[in-house]
Amino acid sequence: MLRLLLPVAGLATLLRAANVSQRTFGIDYGCNCFVKDGRPFRYISGSIHYSRIPRYYWKDRLLKMKMAGLDAIQTYVPWNYHESQMGVYDFSGDRDLEYFLQLADETRLLVILRAGPYICAEWDMGGLPAWLLEKESIVLRSSDTDYLAAVEKWMSVLLPKMKPHLYQNGGPIIMVQVENEYGSYFACDYDYLRFLQKLFRQHLGDEVVLFTTDGASQLYLRCGALQGFYATVDFAPGGNVTAAFLAQRSSEPTGPLVNSEFYTGWLDHWGHRHSVVPTQTIAKTLNEILARGANVNLYMFIGGTNFAYWNGANMPYMPQPTSYDYDAPLSEAGDLTEKYFALREVIGMYNQLPEGIIPPTTSKFAYGKIHLQKVGTVVDFLDRLSPAGPVKSTYPLTFVQIKQYFGFVLYRTKLPKNCTEPTQLSSPLNGVHDRAYVSVDGVLQGILERDKSLMINITGKAGANMDILVENMGRVNYGRYNNDFKGLVSNLTLDQDILVEWDIYPLDIDGAVNHSIHGYRDQPERYVGNPLSYGTPTFYTGRLLIPGGIPDLPQDTYVNFPGWTKGQIWINGFNLGRYWPARGPQLTLYVPRNILVSSVPNNITVLELEHSPCSTQACEIEFVDKPVINATTLYENVPPPLFFRDMWLSYL
Repeated sequence: MLRLLLPVAGLATLLRAANVSQRTFGIDYGCNCFVKDGRPFRYISGSIHYSRIPRYYWKDRLLKMKMAGLDAIQTYVPWNYHESQMGVYDFSGDRDLEYFLQLADETRLLVILRAGPYICAEWDMGGLPAWLLEKESIVLRSSDTDYLAAVEKWMSVLLPKMKPHLYQNGGPIIMVQVENEYGSYFACDYDYLRFLQKLFRQHLGDEVVLFTTDGASQLYLRCGALQGFYATVDFAPGGNVTAAFLAQRSSEPTGPLVNSEFYTGWLDHWGHRHSVVPTQTIAKTLNEILARGANVNLYMFIGGTNFAYWNGANMPYMPQPTSYDYDAPLSEAGDLTEKYFALREVIGMYNQLPEGIIPPTTSKFAYGKIHLQKVGTVVDFLDRLSPAGPVKSTYPLTFVQIKQYFGFVLYRTKLPKNCTEPTQLSSPLNGVHDRAYVSVDGVLQGILERDKSLMINITGKAGANMDILVENMGRVNYGRYNNDFKGLVSNLTLDQDILVEWDIYPLDIDGAVNHSIHGYRDQPERYVGNPLSYGTPTFYTGRLLIPGGIPDLPQDTYVNFPGWTKGQIWINGFNLGRYWPARGPQLTLYVPRNILVSSVPNNITVLELEHSPCSTQACEIEFVDKPVINATTLYENVPPPLFFRDMWLSYL
């Protein structure tokens, strides 16, 4: 008898190759279903954004999703997260998309990849990189030649990385979404969609299912659907499921029914109530969807956090807060909720739930109050924050014109005349994007804010420095105004006279936090600023020492800001995000344990933009073990109804 002996490694390779050759995923229009490996298949999926969750916790969150009975996850790829600077690509650490896909595969979760280039997602500029705006006339999400060239270059980097992870190639990706809710955009450019179709096919091949997602209305599907893409819809709980799927049938008479965004909660805005969607409403509609044999993706299954400056905004200009909790089945911190177990029960009526233990909610620890010390104002540190010095210009320049895409820019000019009496400083064309902190020779004058405060009165002597620190609070992510320029985007006037001759300082605060600012923390006597200037943007530092003798520390925590107004916080150089308790609804920021250390004190830097409590009460922040993201505020506006985008229609 003849025997063929193969090395073990070689045999394993052959077996893998044989397995890959049998893996298929497609659409059967005859049975109105997906077909996986030759058999009818229906997926129940949940949205998770790797960009909103620390890599440290990816596995925990994915396993909790698997144990809820999900077949698949859905995730966005934010272009600007990987190419913040033109031509500089980052797929490391928290941006390691391929490792995330590998973990999903190991957890036996399929992946629905939403590759963009535009994603919305309540993410800065809908995932498009701000450097696209260096061509001021660019028409985003269209056949604009410069836009297409940038998209083609990006996709030639991203899509080849994704191809080995396609299901038919042995990976977890069963479907790839192209663009996002394009029918809600004014351009309605079919040539653009055809360009994307050709580009995706070129890099991914002809076997992968490419699809689109639009609102469940023929109004949106008219411009969002294209032959060659499978058209799916999104709709909220509590509505008419039959009518929603009939809208999909207007574009896809046969094929699987798919709700690509079934909302488990809703987004928040600063100054509005935290959105809460009743569990029973979601469970009832989910059951209706699944009873029809339809496919569904629960958006979001876990929301996560808009760390640093990554939050987006809607129009009329309303930025989203740091927390992207979304009232999802898993909380911002990955905690199990009543909603999680209720939806798991519904899913268990249609899918066999996995055996095993659901990973528990992670422990939280209240580290208590931490004293902060004032180390200097932004102006005091100007040489360190802007080492290359200012850009000089007759008229103000925008952030992108000086290649500063996030954070803060300081604009300085000299008062052209004596303003001994209060004199009107105004932005007649609503050109402050988005919030400006105005001081004259270090004395706070007031705040200008986009759409809300276009004029203040100032005083000062001729020749005095007027400093205007402008904060980019997040670019518009939905509708026609996502070409959202930041900074002073039009002229300011002083008593009707246009102000000229500006020194414009791009500020690398994130870089300085790790170096020069903390250089003062052990030398309080070195502070050189005005000790009474608590109203101007000011840095504070402190240290958090993780207590010894307690097992399993560090643990997750939340930071609270009693008496503080608005600003940004870093821990060990990690930019946690924006705090704004004066406006709410979010009062605490989530602090994942992976950014904390127990071996040495943890460095804390706070940039308070308005008023700290330090001149009148304890100069402290507090680490607590429970979040507060639903506070009622004095700035409360009447909240729009949940799932209601019609208020934004005029901005599409």
